Amino acid sequence: MKRIAVFCGSSEGYNELFREAAYELGTILALKSIEVVYGGAKVGLMGAVADGALLHSGKVTGVIPYFLKTKEVAHEGLTELITVDSMHERKQVMSKLCDGVITLPGGWGTMDELFEMMTWSQLGLHTKPIGVLNVNGYYDALKVLCNNMVQDGFIAEPVNDSLLISESPDELLEMMFNYSPPPVAKWLTERTT
Repeated sequence: MKRIAVFCGSSEGYNELFREAAYELGTILALKSIEVVYGGAKVGLMGAVADGALLHSGKVTGVIPYFLKTKEVAHEGLTELITVDSMHERKQVMSKLCDGVITLPGGWGTMDELFEMMTWSQLGLHTKPIGVLNVNGYYDALKVLCNNMVQDGFIAEPVNDSLLISESPDELLEMMFNYSPPPVAKWLTERTT
């Protein structure tokens, strides 16, 4: 993988561990010569990821809609900053530029980005690995929800298994490098009995 898109909050959250993990992830990606593609802001976890990569000689491409350039305060030190018209276009561009995705803690926007990438994967629109860095148990409830979706017949188990989750950035990257996409499984939730 040459480029990884990182989805995360434009806020830092209340736990310092979130910012530290974001900075560490940016650092690790830079040291592994993996370019970062992210939302383009200098604030929150977004800014921490970018700073971690940039301060370790990494390449960072930001993708930000025009209307958010001032609200999220666009990062001025990036390798490249791409300005787009909408949030949807931001996701499309980030998806096109990356070879895989890592999601850190965040809010509605981060969930939207993660779930859209998972939906596109489920429908066979891409075969990129999608990872979740489960910092301080932030995504434990998501794991429970995903298991409920499988048990109640709304997603197939191979789809659920394709969401790679780890508390360790190195382990998560290893999982992503060894990833094999499942068959297009959108319609495999039908009962066979």
